[in-house]
Order: sequence, then C-alpha cells, then structure tokens
Amino acid sequence: MIISTDSIVSNSEIIKNYKSCREKAESCGKIFILKNNQPDAVLFSVSEYARLSALIEYVEALDDSEIAALIEALPVEAVRKVHLIERFRNKDS
Repeated sequence: MIISTDSIVSNSEIIKNYKSCREKAESCGKIFILKNNQPDAVLFSVSEYARLSALIEYVEALDDSEIAALIEALPVEAVRKVHLIERFRNKDS
C-alpha cells in the first residue's frame, strides 16, 4: 500500500485539530492516523466511504466462483489502477 505523506496525521494532531484533519480527509479521500509512530486508524471522507461501501456490498453479493475470479484478477504487486464499478458488474447488462 502506498501512502502519501500528505495523508498522514498523528493521533495528537487529530485530537487537537479535528476540523482541519477532517478537511484533509475530504481533500485526500482518507487520512492515516498514527499513534506512537504506528498505523492506528483511517479516517475516510463520506464520498470515499460511500465508494468503498458500494464495492463491499457488490463483493458480498458474489458467489464463490465469482469471488475466486475476482481474487485471481488482483495484481500480485501493489500496482494500483483506477476502475469504475461498472467494470465489475455483470457483463451481460
């Protein structure tokens, strides 16, 4: 997973400056919160949460063979591509 340094905040920073951290999450999509220099939590923007929720709900509706095909299509390395959810929908539609 590649994490931009712009999207990292400390636990104390989020406690002291929640509003600015929330705004940063909105602009970045998500921020990673560190506690004692270790990953502790992730704060998602509402739009990023909605995007991920749709994907999770879609994957939960797949049967075992469709999940196996999806897992097989995942890259071995952390190579990220941007995909639209339509790519994963039934191709007969």
